[in-house]
Amino acid sequence: MRNELKADPLKTNNFKESFKIAVRGILYLFLHHRNMRYIFLFGLATMLLGFYSNLTALELIALSITITLVFIAEILNTAIELMLDAITKEYHHKIKLVKDIAAGVVVIACANAAVIGYVLFIRKLFINN
Repeated sequence: MRNELKADPLKTNNFKESFKIAVRGILYLFLHHRNMRYIFLFGLATMLLGFYSNLTALELIALSITITLVFIAEILNTAIELMLDAITKEYHHKIKLVKDIAAGVVVIACANAAVIGYVLFIRKLFINN
């Protein structure tokens, strides 16, 4: 008898299917997590302000990367929280610590975004007028 390996039902080798799964995950975040909607709207408004303010191409790239870092931080924070909640609903001080650290990453990304936004926009919006 051959010992056949069973395929992992959560794994796919098909790019199209992998892409659909990723889009479903992003849609879940937008539909079920208020912070992701706020980050999206704030990021969109900031990019539009960047175009309105005639930021240079390099400045727009820096702004785009900064916004993306905030998105990534929030996505990872949410994924960590969901995974830990799936493991246990009971309070555990180390699980709380991991969640706090993940939330801290979002705070750091947002603080970085605030500094980058200040540097990019303060001259264009207030000093040059």
